[in-house]
Amino acid sequence: MQSVVDFIERLSDWLGRLVSWLSLFLVLIIIVDVTLRYVFNIAYVATFELEWHLFALVFLLGSAWALKEDRHVRVDVFYQKFTTRQKAWVNLIGCSFLLLPMCYVITREGAQFAYNSFGVLESSPDPGGLPARYLIKGALPLGFFVLGLQGIAEIFKSIKTVLIAKSDG
Repeated sequence: MQSVVDFIERLSDWLGRLVSWLSLFLVLIIIVDVTLRYVFNIAYVATFELEWHLFALVFLLGSAWALKEDRHVRVDVFYQKFTTRQKAWVNLIGCSFLLLPMCYVITREGAQFAYNSFGVLESSPDPGGLPARYLIKGALPLGFFVLGLQGIAEIFKSIKTVLIAKSDG
């Protein structure tokens, strides 16, 4: 079980590092876009589309890393006061009954969505837009698949914590 968790977490770390570079690239593209638009009165549809594609990739591919590092959004009103074991139970139940089913459905439906887009080699409908919209649509099932894998790792870690953690702790 630990080797599976280690493999999944290495994958999440690798994607997290990749996404950090995509974030830097996104910031640079936005700076160029804003400079061109407001200083030189030049705008490109492809630049705008590249911005939202990179933004989507950051969230889709970075979500597994965020879950692994416990940097995701959570309502901590009660959770922060829980013991280690209680937190593990919340994580176990949340991942098992909320996260994994959602990841399964979005991965399955997103794969069909991406398959259809790849089938027609979908591109931007806007003149001057990006020619390979199917690539970003392919990132949807990939991102949720990797998030689901990280959810499995979290379940395994939670089971281990529930079994070994003291209830005061």
